[in-house]
Amino acid sequence: MLKAVILIGGPQKGTRFRPLSFEVPKPLFPVAGVPMIQHHIEACAQVPGMQEILLIGFYQPDEPLTRFLEAAQQEFNLPVRYLQEFAPLGTGGGLYHFRDQILAGSPEAFFVLNADVCSDFPLSDMLAAHRHQPHPFLLLGTTANRTQSLNYGCIVENPQTHEVLHYVEKPSTFVSDIINCGIYLFSPEALRPLRDVFYRNQQDGQLEDSSGLWRGAGTIRLEQDVFSALAGQGQIYVHLTDGIWSQIKSAGSALYASRLYLGRYQLTHPEYLAKHSPGGPRIRGPLFCF
Repeated sequence: MLKAVILIGGPQKGTRFRPLSFEVPKPLFPVAGVPMIQHHIEACAQVPGMQEILLIGFYQPDEPLTRFLEAAQQEFNLPVRYLQEFAPLGTGGGLYHFRDQILAGSPEAFFVLNADVCSDFPLSDMLAAHRHQPHPFLLLGTTANRTQSLNYGCIVENPQTHEVLHYVEKPSTFVSDIINCGIYLFSPEALRPLRDVFYRNQQDGQLEDSSGLWRGAGTIRLEQDVFSALAGQGQIYVHLTDGIWSQIKSAGSALYASRLYLGRYQLTHPEYLAKHSPGGPRIRGPLFCF
């Protein structure tokens, strides 16, 4: 049994999508003709043994999001639920806060996907790698040039074992050309280090982040608080992909992501593409329209 968690963030994020994000929540912004996270859900639904997909974020469960969830459940014949955080909890805080829902039913493992990435989502390959050599954390990585790598989490791996030996989030100098794709496969025991961070935050009291804002004990950053701390301890491994991947941080980057997805449709979903011929493939619309 498997589960998937999609981290969709909240309204305090996505400012680079303005003014478009005023009308459409960023996770529902259309990319290649469908809401951004529909690509994630479709990929998760294709993994054998997938039992449930959870969305975690700080958005209010408004009508567009509710309608999307209902349509997604019908389209992919899987439970798709939204779990709303009581406050923005970072990339790991929501996982710990909703740990009971994630672990309900005793899943073998669970995928964690950032909503604002475009990928061909090699989830089955990641699962095969995990089953061959189980570890608490498996990160999907890809390569970037020296300049681009400074904008992402950088991974130093053991090339023989693929263990993550060192992890730095957005380094100031070159560390590695292997970058974090924001797509993970976690074992249930991966939640223990998150628990440790939570208890440590409680002991330290309120914590100030790099922006000068105070964050509570429930705020956990997977990248800095977990990956950087555990690198080199035999718990984190990387699975490299040469497939398509990009971040979607702005409306402009959504255009590039659309190009990547549409190019992939030629092989995976030719029926989605229109042709200038009578009786050609149909145009597939989104699950719903605004």
